[in-house]
Amino acid sequence: MDALSPTPADAHGAPAAPDVSIIVPALNEEDTIGEVIDRLLALPMQAEVIVVNDGSDDRTGEILASYGDQIRVLTNPRRTGKGNAIRKALAVATGRVVVIQDADLEYVPEELAQLIQPILAGQHTVVYGTRFAKGLVNGMALPNKLVNLMLRWAVALLYGRKITDEATCYKAVKRDVMNEMNLECERFEFCPEVTAKAIRLGHRIHEVPITYVPRGKQAGKKIRWTDAPEAFWTLLRWRFRPFQTPKAHKK
Repeated sequence: MDALSPTPADAHGAPAAPDVSIIVPALNEEDTIGEVIDRLLALPMQAEVIVVNDGSDDRTGEILASYGDQIRVLTNPRRTGKGNAIRKALAVATGRVVVIQDADLEYVPEELAQLIQPILAGQHTVVYGTRFAKGLVNGMALPNKLVNLMLRWAVALLYGRKITDEATCYKAVKRDVMNEMNLECERFEFCPEVTAKAIRLGHRIHEVPITYVPRGKQAGKKIRWTDAPEAFWTLLRWRFRPFQTPKAHKK
């Protein structure tokens, strides 16, 4: 079904939950945000698109406003960080699955369906889109390649799990599983916290190959290789630190 199709009703006549909540954290993405939203709205699935305008001071907010009620826009007057923006959107998400879409065009929105479908089919609860199914990505800066390799090794060492792409943006998670993680992330440590807690909660991370077109600092890329220490610390911290789910079950 198209994202603009009427939302079906459940057996009691109430609106059924959409298949997926697509969360888009956005900071000064006026050059790409319109195309990203257009492509998300055209996806052949019942989706709600939640965009968090995280303190943008360019035309991002103006562009988002032009979509009216086709999307839900949450606005932070000041920059709070990617993890904080995602947590804000999670609080209002209603989809059966939650997936993250960056507001640039490094990732291909049309490939989201292949991440979401295994969860909707009951085959998996956590699906990552891997950029490295065929080896390292051409055009990715060498420091970023090295950090991604080291994150892969860190997950194997700390958690005994082999995944090829810990830091991928494309993380699709069954919504009740994501809520069970009780996330605390503020910035880019969203990725390692989700990885750590998914494993701690007993979920297998299934990976599917995706397309990736890296952009550089001049094109607006926010994350740097210098953010790596926080990612490694997050993996280490959540390997041993107890945490509570919303049901107050200690893990």
